[in-house]
Amino acid sequence: MTVQQHQYSREEIAQRGEVLYQSQIRAQVESGNHGNIVAIDVETGAFEVAHNSLTASDKLLVHHPNAQIWFVRIGYLAVHRIGHSSVPISE
Repeated sequence: MTVQQHQYSREEIAQRGEVLYQSQIRAQVESGNHGNIVAIDVETGAFEVAHNSLTASDKLLVHHPNAQIWFVRIGYLAVHRIGHSSVPISE
């Protein structure tokens, strides 16, 4: 079994994922998908939307098996929460 070596550091993946989401993906997915997860391949810009991280990443990996994935929850500051409530993005 080979271990995949990532091309980018964690910080670079986060930065690239956020830039891709804000500049290219957000406008395409925001309407009707509030609370869903976007899995983004930070190398290609390809993405998939699903109700959870596992499903979104599985869908993305079908077409991009070497994807370096960044996740975003549509309409929220964080993908996961600790405690009783998620913090939505204020408009």
